[in-house]
Amino acid sequence: MQTDHSLSPLDRYRLSQLLESLQGESQNFIGYPCNSQFDYSPLFPFLSLPLNNLGDPFAPSNYHINTHEMEREVIRFFQELTQAPTDSTWGYVTNGGTEGNLYGIFLARELLGDCMVYFSEDTHYSVTKILRCLHVRNIMIKSKPDGGMDLEDLYETVRIHRDVPPIIFVNIGTTMKGAIDDLAGINQILSDLAIQRHYIHADAALSGMILPFVANPPPWDFAAGIDSISISGHKMIGSPIPCGVVLAKKSHVDRIARGVEYVGTLDTTIMGSRNGITPLFLWYAMKLLGREGFQQTVAGCLQVADYALEKLRQVNRNPWTNPHSITVVFDRPGEEITSRWQLASQNKISHLIAMPHVKKEQIDRLADDLKVK
Repeated sequence: MQTDHSLSPLDRYRLSQLLESLQGESQNFIGYPCNSQFDYSPLFPFLSLPLNNLGDPFAPSNYHINTHEMEREVIRFFQELTQAPTDSTWGYVTNGGTEGNLYGIFLARELLGDCMVYFSEDTHYSVTKILRCLHVRNIMIKSKPDGGMDLEDLYETVRIHRDVPPIIFVNIGTTMKGAIDDLAGINQILSDLAIQRHYIHADAALSGMILPFVANPPPWDFAAGIDSISISGHKMIGSPIPCGVVLAKKSHVDRIARGVEYVGTLDTTIMGSRNGITPLFLWYAMKLLGREGFQQTVAGCLQVADYALEKLRQVNRNPWTNPHSITVVFDRPGEEITSRWQLASQNKISHLIAMPHVKKEQIDRLADDLKVK
């Protein structure tokens, strides 16, 4: 007797209704840094395979149904963007920014042993969770009004604890305000205090795909002295599945590498099994757009951010941005508007983010709603 595995009419209806609802919500999706402008339909046949990028993407494995080759090309692309020497840095495709930040702090702890993590109060909420998981001592540093780390507070705090090797967690674009921490100033503090054993991890979730494509960016990458960096893939590039890239100095990674006979490869990543489809998405976008395409995309986003500044000024919402940022901060509106437009909000401010899918027509409609209210 043959079993019918097809969905019931009710379940098919529920799926169609869900799709229609989500497509409707996407029309007002302007408050979070996820790019919804992508088309990976040529890759759909790969979804019929159990892709698993098990283990180290640069080492052979007994599990051959993987996309390690494409993942390595993605890593090399990001090495170029972040001025990371290919012979002395390493990386892999993560599940997103949180995993990349976890990896950076984990490496730093393994390198330094008893240490202290310093991060600003504008740092992403996941970092305090990471610190609890890793049981690393930490101190929160004050932020300036623009969201950047207060270096006077950092200097005094590190000076008091100068006997403990510091891990400095820098934000290359804070979550709410898009502020870039002063990496040159942080390096100067470490030099002034004669602290030789230290580690700098950079969270460049969104701005890591903006700063390589703007003129005269502030110091932010490996050339500026970082030890590791986390960049999201589902943000500026766009992906239906959250993902990202973490890069680190290879000498640090070698300290945690372990051989695993069961899978015949090196265990150098946080996760054992890793999905093999997101490296393929990133590779496809990289090949489709190239550096020139991403540069045009970023320029368009900055233009829309400038347009949003002007429109929000016209409706008296006191908007502002940080340099090289597509995050537009403004006075927090009422709950109805923040919910309708999915505006990320905190205390008295909200923001919109001029991602590639955000158009001027959406900004106009938001401004009209704010005008009415």
